[in-house]
Amino acid sequence: MSNTLKVVQTQTVETVKRPVNLWRGFIAGAGAIVSKPWRRYRTDVFLGYMVISAATFLVLAGLARTVAYFTFDVKITRTVQGFNAAWFGPLMYALSWIGFAPQAYVISVVVLLFLYASGLKWEAILGAASVALSSLLGLAIKGLIDRQRPTANLVNVIFQLQSYSFPSGHVLYFTVFFGFLLFLTYTLLRPSRGRTILLLTFTLMVMLIGLSRIYEGQHWASDVFAAYMLGSVWLGLSIVVYRWGKPRFFADQPIAPETPDDD
Repeated sequence: MSNTLKVVQTQTVETVKRPVNLWRGFIAGAGAIVSKPWRRYRTDVFLGYMVISAATFLVLAGLARTVAYFTFDVKITRTVQGFNAAWFGPLMYALSWIGFAPQAYVISVVVLLFLYASGLKWEAILGAASVALSSLLGLAIKGLIDRQRPTANLVNVIFQLQSYSFPSGHVLYFTVFFGFLLFLTYTLLRPSRGRTILLLTFTLMVMLIGLSRIYEGQHWASDVFAAYMLGSVWLGLSIVVYRWGKPRFFADQPIAPETPDDD
């Protein structure tokens, strides 16, 4: 019985490995991954804009702790909600829908498993840890700042959420998760039409989620901007850990290996 079970387990593993190895071989054979010097250069470029994000977030957090909303928050919300193009509303609703549970969890797990199966093991593990920890951080800050969400007497509220407003959890999630995917696409893949499409898609998703949360009246603009700042800082730290850990723990992974001795 024991030997039969082992045989079945071995056959199952081999059945799963076969398409995975074929996919990894296709990626390697297509030459989709750029060399290490280019990965380093692109990483440095990506990290450049994050230098002042931490200070900006701390200033906003201090103000949000004592101010329910700013005058510009109301003006920005009314301006965004006043845009009446037929395609705009559905797009805003669709983006916000992605960030709610359970779909956010499902999307994250599927994408991370795809990365792992593709041979980008460290990328998948680091991405999972980064998203999970940033979500916990966002919840902790929400409770600490204790800022209420926009109300219907000031702006149009699609439906009222009961959780705190500062910072926007959707924007934090999109910036950290899809921002990390944007980083991987930018640093790992060779120029191609597919790479360009991915870069454009992830960039637009990160940029537009903030408008979506304002459009639905569930966050003030200052909540959104602060989440972008916090997400940028967290994403930057994640990239630093990514660069530090990959040659130490995943130098021999099947795709995009990186050792300290690489040129």
